[in-house]
Amino acid sequence: MIRKDLLHITKDYFKAQDIPTVDADLLLAHLLGCNKGEVQLRLMKLDDEQTQELDRELRRLVLRRQTGEPTQYIIGTAPFRYLNLHVGPGVLIPRPETESLVELVKNHVIGLDPATLIKPVEIIDLGSGSGAIAISLATEDCGKEVDLTAVEHSPEACEWLERNVVATGAKVRIVCDDVATACMDERFDVVVANPPYIPDSELLPINVRFEPEAALFGGKGDGMSVPHLFIEAAARLLKCGGFMAFEHHESQAAAMAQALSTDFTEIKNIHDLTGRPRFTTAIRKKRE
Repeated sequence: MIRKDLLHITKDYFKAQDIPTVDADLLLAHLLGCNKGEVQLRLMKLDDEQTQELDRELRRLVLRRQTGEPTQYIIGTAPFRYLNLHVGPGVLIPRPETESLVELVKNHVIGLDPATLIKPVEIIDLGSGSGAIAISLATEDCGKEVDLTAVEHSPEACEWLERNVVATGAKVRIVCDDVATACMDERFDVVVANPPYIPDSELLPINVRFEPEAALFGGKGDGMSVPHLFIEAAARLLKCGGFMAFEHHESQAAAMAQALSTDFTEIKNIHDLTGRPRFTTAIRKKRE
C-alpha cells in the first residue's frame, strides 16, 4: 500500500458510506498525533511496517465509525470555537451552530455600559454539558470581567465538564444540580442555555443516537417541555434587566416568544448562518 493513499482510500470509502469525508482526516490525525493539515506529511514519513500497523488501527476505527459511533467519541475530542474539548459517552457533542450563541452573549456583554457595572458580569450557563459555552465565555475576551457558573444535572456530563474546566484552566464554577433548583438564592446578569429541545417525533441520524437522549429531546409534541423548565429557571435566576440567550429548534421560534412573554421583554428571534430561526434573546422584566 502506498502510504499517502491511506487517506484517499478512507475518504473514498466514507463517501460511499455517506459518512463525511473529513472524518477520515480526523481519525488519521488522531492516530498520527498531529493536526489535519499534517496528515499527508506524516504518512509520507512512515516505513512499510509502520504503515501496516497504522492501517490495522485505522480499520478498527473505521468500523466503529461505520456502525454509527460519532467520530468525536472515537477520538475523544470535539472542536468548538478556539477550544478542543474532551467528549465521550454521556455528554452532548458541541455543535458548530452553538458557537453563534456564544457570540450573542459576548456581543451583549461587550455592549454593556461600564458605568452601570459594580462587579464582574455574572453569567450562568444552564445545562452546560461539556462546558463549551461557559468555558468559551470564560476564556475569550468579552470586553468586561466576567464570572461564569456552569450548571449540569447529569453525573456523566458533569465529569466531562469538570475535565474540560481543568484542562483549559478556565475560571468556571461548576454546579452539579437540576436547573429547577440550582443557585436558588443567587441572581445573574446573563443566562445562556442550549437546552434539550428536539421533538420526540423527530428521527435522528444514527450517530446522534449515540449521544444521551436526555441532552437531545425536549419532550413530546413540539419539544418545548424542557425549554419551558429552562425558561422558568432563567426568569428566577436573572436580575431585572438581565439578558437571556437560548438556542432552540427552528420550528420553536413562536413557541419560545410565547413562553417568554410573561416574564421577559425585547424578545428577539435570531437566525443562524444558514438562515434558520435558531436563537432567541430577551430581557428580564421587573418583578411585580
